[in-house]
Amino acid sequence: MTTTHTLTTADADIAYDLHGPPPSADGVRPLVMIGQPMTAEGFTALAFYFPDRPVVTYDPRGLGRSVRKDGRVDNDPAVQAADLHALVVELGVGPVDVFASSGGAVTALAWVTTHPEDIVVLVDHEPPLLSVLPDAAAAERGFERIRDAYDAGGFGPGMAAFIGYTSWQGEITDEFLAQPLPDPAQFGMQMPDDGARDSPLLSDRSWAIIRYQPDIEALRAAPTRIVTAVGEESAGVLTDRTSRALAALLGQEVVVFPSHHGGFQDASGGYPGQPEAFAKTLREVLAADGVPDGGAGR
Repeated sequence: MTTTHTLTTADADIAYDLHGPPPSADGVRPLVMIGQPMTAEGFTALAFYFPDRPVVTYDPRGLGRSVRKDGRVDNDPAVQAADLHALVVELGVGPVDVFASSGGAVTALAWVTTHPEDIVVLVDHEPPLLSVLPDAAAAERGFERIRDAYDAGGFGPGMAAFIGYTSWQGEITDEFLAQPLPDPAQFGMQMPDDGARDSPLLSDRSWAIIRYQPDIEALRAAPTRIVTAVGEESAGVLTDRTSRALAALLGQEVVVFPSHHGGFQDASGGYPGQPEAFAKTLREVLAADGVPDGGAGR
């Protein structure tokens, strides 16, 4: 059973969904699943495999069903973290466990930093934290190429540039930055430019996410158990490298999950992963005192 609710704040109306049994103070901790720019619907397949506990999914402010009232269009992890704290307060059942992926994994780090009492276990899956990379400056120039391609030609050229960037193996080099941008046709994206330039993925609206600098001392001191996770198919690409760099700063090894960056999604996500196997690993990690058997990072 899934019910939809709205958290009303002074500057946003945040839509969220409750899946499974209702949260209760004497029950199993809720599991909050967050992404960015992914909205709640991206976690439907994964939530299905946790029928025994309350699962909470949400749309970040300004995305999906969540309406901003603050006049802003940027996606800031600190602002989103404040929304999530307000959501836990509204649930009123104490601390939660969190599975956070991509930009949501960056928001989750900001959330632990400001409200560590909210989260018992955080599984942080492939956060795109450019600031922790040795090639951070070059990596940011790579994002500038995506933004420029999107500004010049719209979704097709922008997404082709994004795919080329996020599938590049190893550090972002001068060789990569000098390459011609990929042709959208090679990815089956021959489409007219609709004139939109507001994509949270391809524009500069989410640069506060990729530029976020985690407070490593605060994260290491937090009571939250933070588990940094990567997909086995992501080896060597940008979010694998950012995850491993973050884990090293936290003094830990990554946990390797099945599939790819969106490996918790089914075919409805456009690039199907292995949601059942992914959920099994997530359940093991949430239940473990440390890295689950067979899950140690390479």
